[in-house]
Amino acid sequence: MSHYIAPSQIAERQLEYFAGKRVLVIGEIEDQFPIDLSKHCDKVTVFTSNYCTYRQLHRSEQLCCHFGANLPDTIDADMILMYWPKAKAEAQMLLDMSLAKLGQDTEIVVVGENRSGVKSVEKMFAPFGLIKKYDSARRCSFYWGQCQTAPTSFDLQSWFKSYPVELDGQQLVVKSLPGVFSHGEFDLGSQLLLSNLPPLHGKVLDFGCGAGVLGAFMALRYPDISLQMCDINAFAIESSKQTLLANGLKGDVLASDVYSDLSSDFQFIVSNPPFHAGLDTSYSATEALLNDAPTHLKAAGNIVIVANSFLKYAPIIERQFGHCHTLDKTSKFTIYHAIK
Repeated sequence: MSHYIAPSQIAERQLEYFAGKRVLVIGEIEDQFPIDLSKHCDKVTVFTSNYCTYRQLHRSEQLCCHFGANLPDTIDADMILMYWPKAKAEAQMLLDMSLAKLGQDTEIVVVGENRSGVKSVEKMFAPFGLIKKYDSARRCSFYWGQCQTAPTSFDLQSWFKSYPVELDGQQLVVKSLPGVFSHGEFDLGSQLLLSNLPPLHGKVLDFGCGAGVLGAFMALRYPDISLQMCDINAFAIESSKQTLLANGLKGDVLASDVYSDLSSDFQFIVSNPPFHAGLDTSYSATEALLNDAPTHLKAAGNIVIVANSFLKYAPIIERQFGHCHTLDKTSKFTIYHAIK
């Protein structure tokens, strides 16, 4: 049995499609199949918006690896392998982005779990050419097609959605790319968290910043804080940067796999932490965030998080801090607070 995720397994069954090709891998890549794939084709280039995936793959000498929100101009490829992402709009954006760069006659393979809505590619690809399903297994589908009409250009700016948010009489404009948490809406958990924050000062971290709602409100309310925002998603990082810019606010936004690229001197760690990895539920990032929080906080440093009420984070916080206060609770969300 292959140790790859199901979409990679279905691609692995069809290796002859990739023979002699220069393949650009994009989308929801969650394993090391691109390294294996490189043995069966001329070249493999990976473009990922996921910093964890990038950190796993960029060390491989067999691959050319890029992390970011926009495909570099100098991609050498004649075929795309796309792992279908969770958000349909993100799939459309990635298709437009890659086909605009690679142009006419580019071959494309799309793999994805059926529950992810991968069937939508048939309609979505229609303006560019024909695409057809050639295999299905493990509740996944394998499509192959070829681009006959490429998009003339691609502009990432045109993919941002802007929407106003208001809390306690303060207003912000949020800028968000497809696939980013709270794309187009002000999450109720974030609203509850912001309404329960203790007064902020010093160095403040917005962990898992998404479109930048939390960080922007904190910078608006406390302009003297030194704000740092992080996420593993390049589209989230770009969204947060644009949200700060749109509101004339200051903050440093960077990629970090939990604490991988962060310092250890925060006065506050504030988070509406993620609990999804792709389509699946995953608590590992939040557990690492909570377990290692004391080592990244200054003396008397605070952690404040919002979590779905069914998630059992209080025992982890209690274990690491010796206590855990519930600041507020609704039927859906709980706000936890602890001081080092």
